[in-house]
Amino acid sequence: MDVIKRKLILITCLLIASISYSQQMEKTIWKVMCYNVENLFDCVDDSLTNDSEYLPGGMRGWNYEKYTRKQANVSKVIAAIGGWDPPVLVGLCEVESEKCLWDLTRYSGLKSMKYRFVHFESPDARGVDVALLYQPSAFKPLVKQAIGIHFPQSNSRTRDLLYVSGTVPTGDTLHVFVCHFPSRLGGELESEEKRNFVASVVRQKVDSLLTANAKSNILIMGDFNDYPTNTSMSVILGAAKPEMPFATKQLYNLMYPIHLAGKGSHKHEGEWGALDQIVVSGNLLLNNTFKCHEANVFEADFLLVDDEKFLGKQPFRTYNGMKYQAGFADHLPVFVDFEMSR
Repeated sequence: MDVIKRKLILITCLLIASISYSQQMEKTIWKVMCYNVENLFDCVDDSLTNDSEYLPGGMRGWNYEKYTRKQANVSKVIAAIGGWDPPVLVGLCEVESEKCLWDLTRYSGLKSMKYRFVHFESPDARGVDVALLYQPSAFKPLVKQAIGIHFPQSNSRTRDLLYVSGTVPTGDTLHVFVCHFPSRLGGELESEEKRNFVASVVRQKVDSLLTANAKSNILIMGDFNDYPTNTSMSVILGAAKPEMPFATKQLYNLMYPIHLAGKGSHKHEGEWGALDQIVVSGNLLLNNTFKCHEANVFEADFLLVDDEKFLGKQPFRTYNGMKYQAGFADHLPVFVDFEMSR
């Protein structure tokens, strides 16, 4: 009898271990990143934009060799942040053209990762746009839309927002926005009104999604040229600190804690801050099958150089002023992991 009991106990333990292992195997990490690549220009003259600064013979001495080096650098960052598993979604800011994206996904170090992309030409004066790379095996776009921005007071335009809705392997629908808000050129206060207006456009779109489905899975990422504490993000967009209890219809800024800790993706006058942010709807913090974790800044050593003026480190840029130094960008990428259970 003792022998039979021991065998039954052993079989039970094996079954429990097998079930536990099976449950672990069903959980997959699904990575999303966002990166302002700082002036990813091709070498082709676009007569509709002011791209002369980044043309062969232009003031920066841009050429095909520097262009391919830039492509290699961007691909290195995306590959490094993903490790063995490349990010499923990559939001990019400051990409000039479809050619840049085609070359990046087909001819750079990313070619084996089989990325596809969504991109629309926008009315930005220099021709820099936002784009979304995606892994077609893990994200299937259903809706692709450029959201135009028309400033009512000045009757002027700026670069579009990108909206892509698609399905993930759990069957959930994910609504993705890639944004690059107007810059602070000319002064933070002087340009604040424009960023506030763009934030209101995003908020209107978010409200329409949440009205249709209070449990909408919404992901907003990009370079907002404002910090999580600024009016455009905290008040108009309404992205709060990610603190429990979470509400499905509330937006949460995953970069808020990082910014408050004096860290970030961009350094200005010796101070780090989170201009690049990832904002999610509450359901992505509550969803049992597709749930996001904390956001992070990817600060690999190869992306940083010594800050000789303000001490510490700073992003390793392509240009230091007008001097070409073959670096990466003036921003660091940010990312978030999702836990997907199937």
